Amino acid sequence: MADIFTVIADSTRREILQLLLDRHVAGEGGDTGTSVSGLVSQLELSQPTVSKHLKVLREANLVSVREEGQHRFYSLDYGPLEQVEDWLIPFLSADFEALAAAEAEAEEEAAADQVHLGHEAQSKAEALGRVIAETTHQVKSAATVFRRKS
Repeated sequence: MADIFTVIADSTRREILQLLLDRHVAGEGGDTGTSVSGLVSQLELSQPTVSKHLKVLREANLVSVREEGQHRFYSLDYGPLEQVEDWLIPFLSADFEALAAAEAEAEEEAAADQVHLGHEAQSKAEALGRVIAETTHQVKSAATVFRRKS
């Protein structure tokens, strides 16, 4: 089987996939698929050219074919595109991580700009923080003991 990236690198094959997706989303073709002649007329390419590209897409499991007599009907099978999605996600999420870091920095700056607590309030807040930390530690310890006993 050809590498999925090589298969979708071809603009004609991407155009075929887009047409099949559009037909699927629009509810046209439904489970029956789209005929080769329908693709030929939309792409304005020769039937042998379209068939050649459909064969590559079929071998990559990106389309499925239903035969009805001498006619072939193609449907999109986007499962293999998950490999492309998995490869792309780290690149796309890099911006989200940078945005999250910028938002966190802005929140820290906003907090620093707020009026500082008085000495007594600050002392109580610190004490409350210690109590919360100790309680959290005790709950985690109890959960660990419970898991070991189970």
